[in-house]
Amino acid sequence: MDHMDMGSSNATCTHAMTWNWNTIGFLAESWQIQNEGTFAASCIGVFLLVICLEFVRRLGKEYDSFVLRQFQQHVAAQVRASKLDDSEAPTPGPQTVTFRATPLQQLIRSIIHAAAFGIAYILMLIAMAFNGYIIISIIIGAGVGKFLCDWMIAKVVVGDEIEGRSSKGAASLEEPSMCCG
Repeated sequence: MDHMDMGSSNATCTHAMTWNWNTIGFLAESWQIQNEGTFAASCIGVFLLVICLEFVRRLGKEYDSFVLRQFQQHVAAQVRASKLDDSEAPTPGPQTVTFRATPLQQLIRSIIHAAAFGIAYILMLIAMAFNGYIIISIIIGAGVGKFLCDWMIAKVVVGDEIEGRSSKGAASLEEPSMCCG
């Protein structure tokens, strides 16, 4: 790493707005790179921060699935109870039940989203240093984070298609937007 000037202890934060390999300051005046060790620690820290972002995104998806499963179980229990009460009444066709999260559930969803958004925004600001090593750390962290935290699992229903209604397939998978979560 001889292309980085690490000799001066009172170096000011240089912020080049072009691609570079020698940035010695990131995001704040207090984040100064003094030697190769602090630069390596910065790259590892950014790598881990991206993995944390992927974990928080996964946490949001899992929480949404948990809340929806709770509602589905509640509705199924109500349907079973109503069938026991009205055993002679004919069952109507398919019905739609609308779900709306409770204020507490929505607050938790909002906190998870704000955490993911905040981490993504900080990573974007770090990437704006245009340092090649940091950007490579972000890209590798995103790949490792996706691999570790967002393993795709999908339930595919086979043979349960009713006329006019088909099972959801891979086209219904929800992916985060490409910019900042």
